Amino acid sequence: MKALVYHGPGQKAWEDVPDATVVEPTDVVVRVDTTTICGTDLHILHGDVAAVTDGRILGHEAVGTVTAVGDAVKGFGVGDRVLVPAITKCGRCEYCQRGMPSHCQTVGGIGWIFGHLIDGTQAELVRVPYADTSLYAVPENVTNEQAIFLADSLPTGYEVGVLAGAVRPGDTVAVVGAGAVGLAAILTTGLWGAARVIAIDSNKFRLEKALEFGATDVFEAGQSAASDVRALTDGLGVDVAIEAVGYPETLLTAASLVRPGGTIANIGVHGVPVELPMQDMWIQNVKLTMGLVDTVSIPTLLKMVASGRIPAEKMGTHSFTFDQMDEAYGVFGNAAANAALKVIITPA
Repeated sequence: MKALVYHGPGQKAWEDVPDATVVEPTDVVVRVDTTTICGTDLHILHGDVAAVTDGRILGHEAVGTVTAVGDAVKGFGVGDRVLVPAITKCGRCEYCQRGMPSHCQTVGGIGWIFGHLIDGTQAELVRVPYADTSLYAVPENVTNEQAIFLADSLPTGYEVGVLAGAVRPGDTVAVVGAGAVGLAAILTTGLWGAARVIAIDSNKFRLEKALEFGATDVFEAGQSAASDVRALTDGLGVDVAIEAVGYPETLLTAASLVRPGGTIANIGVHGVPVELPMQDMWIQNVKLTMGLVDTVSIPTLLKMVASGRIPAEKMGTHSFTFDQMDEAYGVFGNAAANAALKVIITPA
């Protein structure tokens, strides 16, 4: 089979590799019908994730068709259309039972294993461990192009942004960074009744998209962003500030926006240390949350997509085939210049 293989920082290749096969009785093999690229894949290529070693197949999101099933698998059969999420869970360890499969002990202490600790989904075939507790059947009225964004982006924005930030009816929310995950947060704040959603980004295309996704106000990132936001909130600041980029300056921006008693929900993947002004923040009773997505919201989000409540397909802006993988990375890696949010990659 063909797959995108990591060969060290800055090095990758779409090349021939051995076919994925059932190894454990709880495994299935899925033919990948749709995949995409995540910002985390870019971090890996920058050399930010030391656990990813030469020879690893990249990717952790897929929609596909089951082609082989292990003897212990009961919930899925050959021919089933399934969503392969970013998080794998055994369903039985302490963290899985606490609803935190992001730290599943059985699969190595972290639920994100595809394209990280085991071979991933940017391939023609992928082996999926613990299929019964990890996979999701895709409803007939949900397309592959809708379902693919439920593998990571939408649950991440919703769980690590909206839910962790404890957005409540009437809240004013600021989202710093209107890329795919930030837009996912904007798209789902309405599920909890946010009254005002403010998007902040340096890219005008993304700000236009933020308005389409449900933002009520947008501001370009810069020195005036904090004062602009405070002017909208009677000088108080926002109830919830969601950081969706992963840079020190964007987290500091989020911190500057939140009001006393508010919450900063950090979604961004940070590759370097961040120095926060704790001497100012502690007395403001500010809460700071962060974390890796658990994807436990997928059943809820699937229902919302199937009902038309969440137009997940709006996240896809560019389409490519497997043999255009390098081009897809080029577009996504320079998303601002290419007016790209998420790319959709299919076999043909």
